[in-house]
Amino acid sequence: MKLYRVNEPRLGALRIREWRRHVRQTIGLLVLLLAGAVVGLALLDRSNNPAGTKLFTALWDGMNLVTTLGDFSDFDERKRVFMMVAMFATMLIGGYAVSRLTGMLSGDDVMAYRENRAMERKIGNLASHVVVVGFNPIGELVAGRLRKEGETVVILVAEHDAAERACDLGHMVLLGSVGGFDNVLRLARLDSAKALVVAITDPNNKLAVTLLAHTLNPALAIAAAGENDLRKTLLESAGATDVVMGDELVANALADKIMVRVGADSPPSSERAL
Repeated sequence: MKLYRVNEPRLGALRIREWRRHVRQTIGLLVLLLAGAVVGLALLDRSNNPAGTKLFTALWDGMNLVTTLGDFSDFDERKRVFMMVAMFATMLIGGYAVSRLTGMLSGDDVMAYRENRAMERKIGNLASHVVVVGFNPIGELVAGRLRKEGETVVILVAEHDAAERACDLGHMVLLGSVGGFDNVLRLARLDSAKALVVAITDPNNKLAVTLLAHTLNPALAIAAAGENDLRKTLLESAGATDVVMGDELVANALADKIMVRVGADSPPSSERAL
């Protein structure tokens, strides 16, 4: 899923840091256990071997203990008692690790944090892309058309449902709240973008997004839909380079269709003259 949550809570990062802390604690306990086992086994070794040999043998047996792979059948009674205590300590450390570490990295907040970190790398490499603000039916059609033309499209939305739908269609998506949409625009790398399409329907939000985008990159090509002549003027003043009047486009398309139909059904001018 190519989704970056701008307002993603930092709980995921906190959980990962907590998981790493528990991992360090577990490793530290295992190291202490290994060191204790080595010292204990070396002291209990009554053989005539050199001290270096005793330490190496103790280290070998201690590693076998920690990894639970050893065979201690040749130990005397004192060593077996000591290893039983060490094995019990190993089980306690293993239980601690399981209780503390299992499931910490599978929560939704951790998954969101990981998705954001992966998306940050992709966002950092964005260039010559087209940003589409809003994923209503118009925004979806525009994004699909641009993608078919080979453009890199980034969708900016404030609704979770729209974000999920855009992700399902394979788009790169930045999700943020309406109140903090300036942060979303800044993350969309408008400085290196090719163009911006404002496909949201709310007139005031449309004007605000256009103004902020133009402020972030005055040279950016911005296309938006205008509801009337006044809104068209306001959008152009805010920095829109292309303002499309929806009613005008529909009216012209209908007129063209009917004129083609009327022209096809009308008799030639010579016949009308007769």
